[in-house]
Amino acid sequence: MTNITAEEVKQRLDAGEAIHLVDVREPDEHAAFNIGGLFIPLGKIQTMQTDEIDDLKNEEVIFYCRSGNRSGQACLVLETMGFTNVKNLVGGMLDWQAKFPG
Repeated sequence: MTNITAEEVKQRLDAGEAIHLVDVREPDEHAAFNIGGLFIPLGKIQTMQTDEIDDLKNEEVIFYCRSGNRSGQACLVLETMGFTNVKNLVGGMLDWQAKFPG
């Protein structure tokens, strides 16, 4: 697992780069604020229900949550399932919203 910062992700999104984002928070958190990508709660990943992303095993996939803890857990689980390029958004949405308000 590699870490990636909010600044790096925002720069890539602003440049129009197509990146694979996955939000691993709960439905209410996702509905309140998200930066796009797929929504797969951590519980589904922990029970290996990853059909939506199984074809991305060899591509970069960036995971995010509220603070970076759950997305880090998701990355570790997915590495054991054969994903080769998972990245954890450090600081999660708390850091994102602090750095990019509004």
